[in-house]
Amino acid sequence: MSLTSLKIDTAPNGVIYLTLNRPEKKNAMNADMLGELRGFAQAIPETARAVVLKGAGDVFCAGGDLDWMRRQIEASRATRMAEARKLADALHALNEMPVPLIGQIHGCAFGGGVGLACICDSVIASDDTMFGLTETKLGLIPATIGPYVVARLGEGAARRIFMSSHRFGAEQALNLGIIAKSVPAAKLDAAVTDEIKPYLSTAPGAVGRAKALVRSLGPVIDDAVIEDSIKRLADAWESDEAKAGLDAFLAKRPPPWA
Repeated sequence: MSLTSLKIDTAPNGVIYLTLNRPEKKNAMNADMLGELRGFAQAIPETARAVVLKGAGDVFCAGGDLDWMRRQIEASRATRMAEARKLADALHALNEMPVPLIGQIHGCAFGGGVGLACICDSVIASDDTMFGLTETKLGLIPATIGPYVVARLGEGAARRIFMSSHRFGAEQALNLGIIAKSVPAAKLDAAVTDEIKPYLSTAPGAVGRAKALVRSLGPVIDDAVIEDSIKRLADAWESDEAKAGLDAFLAKRPPPWA
C-alpha cells in the first residue's frame, strides 16, 4: 500500500502505530488521507493486537484541509456529497475495526479531528491539547462526524459543544468523555503504552467480538444514518451562510454574523 498521508509502523508485539503524516498541513484531512485511512482499516492484519492513532508534528489533526474547502465552494451537490462520503466511509471503517483503537492526541483536535477521537475506543491526550467542533463559525455543521460524536458523548453532552464552535481544553474533553485521560506532554507516550498493555494478555478474537457487541448495543450508525449525515452536510454547503462564512474565513475577516 503506497502512502502519501499516513505512516504505519508495526511493533513486534503486534501493536500498529498509525500516524497522520501531513505535519506541514497540521494533519488536515484531504481525499488522499481519507482513502488511506479507509484502506488501512479494511485491511487490518489478523496479527494486530491494537492500533494507536496519532499525528506527526505539532498537532493531532486540525480538521478539514483548506484546499479541499476551497474546492467545495464552487462544487456541485453531487461532488460535495461524494467528498463528504469519503470522510464518512473512513470513519465507518475505522469504527468497525475488530481491534482496539487507541487515540494519542496532542496539540489540537478540531472538527474532523474530534470525529477521529470519537471513533477511538480510548483516547489519551496531552493536557495542553485544545478541542473544538468549529463548523458553525463557517456556516457549516459537524455532520458526517456527528453520529460518532453523539455516540461517544450522548445527546446532552454533545449539545454543549455541537453548536457553539467554542474551543475547550483537555479538562473539559475529559469531562465530556471525548478522552479517557490527560497527562503532561512528556508522559504521553508512556500513558499510551500503559493503555495498550491489557490488550497484550487478552484473546484477540474475544476482544474483537466484545467490541462488536458493544457497538451493537449502542446508537445505530448504519447506512441510513450515514447517508442522512452526508445529505445534511450538502444542504449546509448550499446555504447562504456557508458561502458567507467560507468567504470570510478565506479572506481572514469576521463573518457577517460575528
